[in-house]
Amino acid sequence: MSSPYVLLLNWNGWADTLECLESLYRLDAPIPRIIICDNDSTDSSMERIKAWAEGRLNVLPAAGSLHRLRSFPPVTKPVSYVEYDRQAAEAGGTGREISELILIRTGANLGFAGGNNVGLRYVLARDDFDYVWLLNNDTVVNSDALSYMVERMHGKPDAGICGSTLLYYDHPEKVQALGGGYYCKWIGLPWHQGRLQRAELKRNRDRAERWMNYIVGASMLVSRKFLRDIGLMCEDYFLYFEETDWALRAEGKFSLVYAPESVVYHKVGASIGTSSLPNKKSLACDYYSARNRLLFTRRFFPEAIVTVWLCLFGAVLTRLLFGRIARAKMFAGLMIGVDIPPFLDGVGQPLGKSE
Repeated sequence: MSSPYVLLLNWNGWADTLECLESLYRLDAPIPRIIICDNDSTDSSMERIKAWAEGRLNVLPAAGSLHRLRSFPPVTKPVSYVEYDRQAAEAGGTGREISELILIRTGANLGFAGGNNVGLRYVLARDDFDYVWLLNNDTVVNSDALSYMVERMHGKPDAGICGSTLLYYDHPEKVQALGGGYYCKWIGLPWHQGRLQRAELKRNRDRAERWMNYIVGASMLVSRKFLRDIGLMCEDYFLYFEETDWALRAEGKFSLVYAPESVVYHKVGASIGTSSLPNKKSLACDYYSARNRLLFTRRFFPEAIVTVWLCLFGAVLTRLLFGRIARAKMFAGLMIGVDIPPFLDGVGQPLGKSE
């Protein structure tokens, strides 16, 4: 069996990426081949990542960090790497790949699905893998996180995607998600399994797998057969709903599984201002969550569009309550089919209806 690939997507987050890399090079399994797709960062991310690989740069966790031992002391450098542009990467690179680290410049901010898909096309073109671990760059992992996911995939032959136990980086006593969650079509929103549960409570794998209909995108181990049969992630969304779309397209063909012992610590929304509080959501978060809620519902559950529309009307009222008049107008426009993307503070290319 070939070693899995690990795929990280970076956008102006090189410091998070380096901390994640340091934890990945402590995995107890054979060191996987790690791909970093950079979505046209403007903070010299690729230069800094190369400097790290060459041993010229270290980002050290604070002495009191809860996760210091997961990324310190720095792993031995240099780390061999190769760099590709999008065209070369999607053709599978050049010849026999011997580098530990594959750096890919996507050439534009392609969003979550688009950026990851460049890396997935690379591995599909090479066809030398059994699994790919899509992992958020704003995470650190336990040394056995990958081994437990591979073990769970082996235990269920029809498994297509495996999720991890996601704990909050700053509050590791709290659960973000136990593998995945449940998407309710009538309100157009997901609910992560185990959300805000205490981390020390027993994790019921079988219950989680029965209940969830998507895997949280921060940590997804995907099989080669799944990628071949179902295809890549849908790029229509740019941000949010990609993993739910992926899981729904595979319904009845592949199962979703969960490895409770695979523990990943997630900083949550480090690059785009994700928040559960309406008055703290970034413009990009508000726009894409509302836009894609409607897009996803129309695509898969048109019978639920009225109830989803009513829920969004409640979001309009909430934004008005917080004095966010422009946000309320944006939501109202999306509800009546007027998709005029706002200025997104550099987060992605605005997506019009035709895209």
